[in-house]
Amino acid sequence: MAKNKKHKARDAEPPAAESKLDRKHYERELSRLHGELVNLQLWTVEKGLKVCVVFEGRDGAGKGGVIKAITERVSPRVFRVVALPTPTEREKSQMYIQRYIQHFPAAGEIVIFDRSWYNRAGVERVMEFTSMAAVQRFLELAPEFEKAIVDSGVILLKYWLEVSPEEQQRRLEARINDPRKIWKLSPMDLKSYGRWYDYS
Repeated sequence: MAKNKKHKARDAEPPAAESKLDRKHYERELSRLHGELVNLQLWTVEKGLKVCVVFEGRDGAGKGGVIKAITERVSPRVFRVVALPTPTEREKSQMYIQRYIQHFPAAGEIVIFDRSWYNRAGVERVMEFTSMAAVQRFLELAPEFEKAIVDSGVILLKYWLEVSPEEQQRRLEARINDPRKIWKLSPMDLKSYGRWYDYS
């Protein structure tokens, strides 16, 4: 009986912290997952599916790295990445969602948005590029807009990538100090860095 109690107590202990994934295992798993992406690509084309994937997250959360990992082994004729620049004056005069709709997938395509229409509730709100009334209107309309997307036959997947304040700082500093990464750093990144809680 005492033996059973001891065994149960041992089972109740929390598991030890997981160690870092070793390189060989990582490469093997990445290769397997790339194979799954190729299968997804073939299935999308064969079935004429329309897939829209949205990546959002804080600056430095890894959106670009995840998108690169997804797209490096698949066909650019099927997978298309959309990373829109600051809106032009013409685009600012249009219906807000208009600049995004033109990039939506046709049959047999997977479109990945590196940031999306959620800029209105994120960057534009925090950096005061738009009014709170416009933000509120966006938040009211977004569910209806996305329902219309899904009702039209588009498979809509949305991902939010998070990063801690410490890791965000480390990644932004790495961009500043590495000439290969400096292109990733915009003046907006530095301005928004100090507004962590506003984004939250």
